[in-house]
Amino acid sequence: MSTTADLVKTLKTELKAAGLTYAMLAERLGLAESSVKRLFSASGDLPLSRIDAVCRVLGLDFADLARKVADSQPQLQQLSLEQEQAVVADRQLLLVAICVMSQMSLDEILSAYALSEAEGVRCLAQLDRLGIIDLRPGNRYHLKVAKGFRWLPQGPVMAFFRREVLQDYFAGGFDGESELLTVVHGEVGRSMAASYRDRLIRLCQDFSNQHLADQKLPADQRQPFTLVVGMRSWLMPALRDFQRPGAAS
Repeated sequence: MSTTADLVKTLKTELKAAGLTYAMLAERLGLAESSVKRLFSASGDLPLSRIDAVCRVLGLDFADLARKVADSQPQLQQLSLEQEQAVVADRQLLLVAICVMSQMSLDEILSAYALSEAEGVRCLAQLDRLGIIDLRPGNRYHLKVAKGFRWLPQGPVMAFFRREVLQDYFAGGFDGESELLTVVHGEVGRSMAASYRDRLIRLCQDFSNQHLADQKLPADQRQPFTLVVGMRSWLMPALRDFQRPGAAS
């Protein structure tokens, strides 16, 4: 939970969804409508006893309310340098962090990778402390990063990928079923370049959404793929070496 203001905002949303007005709530709480309005005002004081009473009217327990508040918080677009340093310093933690970005359950992580349950739980607890997930009962979690999440471009995690992952990835032939590798060079207007970037971001989001949708398929009907998307104002050295002096690069 963040602040009392977040609780109040969430309770207002739940009241609206339930079709309850302040007048109706006041009647069920045995209060004057003006008193209820004060409770929900920006300067109002909403004690825990009143929160519990409103939850009872809504048929909502406090744990459910807390989860709804957590779910309503703005999602992270990037981690801090300190968060990334903590993740990349522990290989088990990095593994579990990558898995939770794909919203794999703890059972799925343990069945796919050589981790004990205690090690998996430890990593989830650490990711909770780092603010990357909201850990819930039964080792379930709510991911606190946005769909368009990016690792810091020059941060520790991307440095790890460049150092230990990219060479292995691009060493493949990209000639298997549904595989593709292509490099396209061209000059386009700046506004169109931004448009292409946004379309590539949407493509990555579509891929992530499809991953989530296909979790209902049997395991033998799913296959792991890794989509790497890059777009950069850059000229490969083989061309750059022949560039005339003064030419735009």
